Amino acid sequence: MTAAREVELEGHIIDSGMMQASFGIIMDMGGSFEVEEFAIGREKTEESYARLLVEADDEETLQSIVHELHQNGANPSDPKDATLQRAPKDKVVPYGFYSTTNHPTEVRIDGEWIEVEDIEMDCAVIVEDREGEDGGPRAYTEVLSGVEEGDAVVTGETGIRVSPPERPRDREGAFGFMQGGVSSERPSESTIRQVGDAIEETKREGGDVLAVCGPALIHSGAREDLARLVREGFVDMLSIGNGFAVHDLERDLYGTSLGMDTESLDHPRKGHKHHIYTISEVIREGGIEEAVESGTVESGVMYECVENDVPFVIAGSIRDDGPLPDTITDSMEAQNAIREQAHEADLVLMLSTLLHSVAVGNCLPSTTRTVCVDINPATVTQLLDRGSDQAVGMVTDIGTFVPILADHLLDE
Repeated sequence: MTAAREVELEGHIIDSGMMQASFGIIMDMGGSFEVEEFAIGREKTEESYARLLVEADDEETLQSIVHELHQNGANPSDPKDATLQRAPKDKVVPYGFYSTTNHPTEVRIDGEWIEVEDIEMDCAVIVEDREGEDGGPRAYTEVLSGVEEGDAVVTGETGIRVSPPERPRDREGAFGFMQGGVSSERPSESTIRQVGDAIEETKREGGDVLAVCGPALIHSGAREDLARLVREGFVDMLSIGNGFAVHDLERDLYGTSLGMDTESLDHPRKGHKHHIYTISEVIREGGIEEAVESGTVESGVMYECVENDVPFVIAGSIRDDGPLPDTITDSMEAQNAIREQAHEADLVLMLSTLLHSVAVGNCLPSTTRTVCVDINPATVTQLLDRGSDQAVGMVTDIGTFVPILADHLLDE
């Protein structure tokens, strides 16, 4: 017996590729479809609409197709309320729980659509009653480790509406360039200026810029330019690993980064010990802030963060030397600190760090403007493949990107 379900697509479904992707999903998964209604938006800002009847040989296949369509932004035309089940114990979700995408999501409760707060990928959706004057239910994401026994968890696909970011035909404005995927062929300086314009627009609108940085930024000689951006208020938050902070501090204390002079490229005698000496000196002071306040550290990115009250999160890893006292060594605690930054950010610069970029990207909603820069194309493509479709990638040397960006923002 054939199973069937009607789904709807709304918005800029042609320009964004949503409709074509939906057709491909249905056919690739062994289903068929009939377009029952199709209205094309004929102006730049006008949206389109399509209603499809999706068919499959059995209910199980149909459910699999509908699930994939749902992730792509196709929603049932006959919505019902979301199904809620209680979590049986801490950190355990009911069977068939709904695992979120990073796209804006709503759930239907008592006939009303409610926006899911703090959306990010691979989370459960919890629904609870509000206390106080607001009343009514609220819905929010929760990581697995944060689920508590008795939480009302959304299960299945019913009563859930997902809205992937769209790409309207009108691409004007500072953020118009952030819709083109990955390229190493674009004129670098022109694209970097566009990134700078996007940062300026974000700041004018009162938004926050998060910089996610890897040690290569220090090794490449871009340290002073990033410090300038922090000092002048173009970076509001910093997300880094222990290595970045150590090498930035080492550059101040010993003039080297991982034992190498970043200006002469020489390796001073015993330079390989400098990062360990640096860690020891900061531990002796009690932390980065204390080292700055005592005058031990007098320059660099971490110095400017302390001096200008720019919050930073240093997430530890199994590879860390030391680590520095400010490094968060509990992985779940570090993840939550990164998540808090990600939810506050309006624009994210991911600068030459694969693992940290993917980690932060996992916490970002797809509506957060994101720029990923790395000399290795695999870093940029892996971020997009992991689900951060909103990211624009630049394959270029970070030691070129940051100085040009700083010159554009600061020397105009």
